[in-house]
Amino acid sequence: MTEELQDLRSRVEELETRLAFQEDTLAQLNDVIANQDASLRTLVARLRELGERYRDLNEEMHGAGRGGDASEKPPHY
Repeated sequence: MTEELQDLRSRVEELETRLAFQEDTLAQLNDVIANQDASLRTLVARLRELGERYRDLNEEMHGAGRGGDASEKPPHY
């Protein structure tokens, strides 16, 4: 009976050790995910900003180069 009790105790200790390790691993993974989420949100915001800047510059470039609508003839024609 004592041998069975000792075996049971060692199994419980092993399970407790594994559980503690898994909890630590989950906490570390949660930190990594939180950091990646923050980075992803920052990158998405910067990408939107760059898209807006690109669109504005593209409009400026095409608007200034044409001097208006390219299909319209100048008044002296």
